[in-house]
Amino acid sequence: MDIFLVISCIRNSFFNKFSSFLSNKVSKLRPMVGEAKLIKNRVTKPVSRDDLFHFIKSAISNEQQQTDPFYVLDLGAIRSLVETWFDNLPVVQPFYAVKCNPNPAFLKEMAALGTGFDCASLPEIETILSLGVSPDRIVFANTCKPESHIKYAAKVGVNLITFDSNCELEKIKKWHPKCALLIRIKVPETSGATFKFGSKFGALPEEIVPLLKAAQEAKLQVVGVSFHIGSRAINFHAFEDAIGAAKATFDTAAQLGLPKMHILDIGGGFTSGPKFTDAASAVKVALQKYFPDELADGNLKIIAEPGRFFANSPFTLTTSVIGKRERAEVKEYWISDGISGSMNFLKYDHDEVICTPLIMKNPTCKELKTWSSTVFGPTCDAADTVLKGFELPELDVNDWLVFHNMGAYTSSRGNDFNGFKTSAIPTIAYEN
Repeated sequence: MDIFLVISCIRNSFFNKFSSFLSNKVSKLRPMVGEAKLIKNRVTKPVSRDDLFHFIKSAISNEQQQTDPFYVLDLGAIRSLVETWFDNLPVVQPFYAVKCNPNPAFLKEMAALGTGFDCASLPEIETILSLGVSPDRIVFANTCKPESHIKYAAKVGVNLITFDSNCELEKIKKWHPKCALLIRIKVPETSGATFKFGSKFGALPEEIVPLLKAAQEAKLQVVGVSFHIGSRAINFHAFEDAIGAAKATFDTAAQLGLPKMHILDIGGGFTSGPKFTDAASAVKVALQKYFPDELADGNLKIIAEPGRFFANSPFTLTTSVIGKRERAEVKEYWISDGISGSMNFLKYDHDEVICTPLIMKNPTCKELKTWSSTVFGPTCDAADTVLKGFELPELDVNDWLVFHNMGAYTSSRGNDFNGFKTSAIPTIAYEN
């Protein structure tokens, strides 16, 4: 097994020791940032559940006093997801949405695999450029940006920027007039997405012509259209509606005498698994329906802004049991991370939590009696309740709960309430 350790922030002496322990086991050089394809002879499949738990248990056992939470990042899973993307959407270049999870080890792997990046701020752009990524692999996809951030984009050569208002055009004309623009449009909200963006982002249909004319008068270059059908979409026929609206905007720009547009940004809304195959199929059908000539002659660049698709499944969060209580035959436990930290997404995203107990005296937990259990986070916030009515075997202090698929909007949305620092949770990057 080759193990490459990345500590994003070390909380205590255990992880200093652990870093030294794992670094001695590194036997392969990492690829240089900027490679645009998968590296031969590198694992491109997710780690098995058994191997993952063996690794986690080894990590915990290496220092018996360890109780702080940590992430495990499966590098093979990232490569597998990139392969899956290009197998299904070979004509669409992914620009990973950095906001979803800006973990340095994860971003470095994505950069090495040749993806682009969707950045929303100056700090996100700085982070991506620090990896050696070329600025032409970045889209500044925030439709309302501070002027200082626009000035920085101009300085470092990030030249693809979105807009959806006259105010934004004025700022761009003043601080970055030579950049290429994508007009973000509001599309029909037919995707059944958990999170819709139309109330905040995107030009309304009646605003498109005035905005294009304003850009034309300001001598700004509008090179394409962007949209987003919403996060966690379930009805992928929405891509047909959205791509149809984008095509209408292309045609409108041509009628106004603007230079021919050549970039289509289809946004995000993708999740991994069977749903992705359905989404990819819907995208390909819609592209062929509305942009057949452009696909045939290769003059249309198509990009997307996936976040959850790439970030969610490669991360596993491991938390320790720090306290317990029993009330009315319900087992209650406190763990070392919670709602104010990595579980913040549970406040608004009610996806199924996939949690596996790791009992140090019986790591398999097979055939153990289970109890209705409540799991609290470590803070003094009464709302810091991670699980309720969840079946678990009886746990003791210093046993562990392992949470799977914990990469999307987890560490990036946590805070440091009560001094429990989400930003200090370390990440161990793992590969077979």
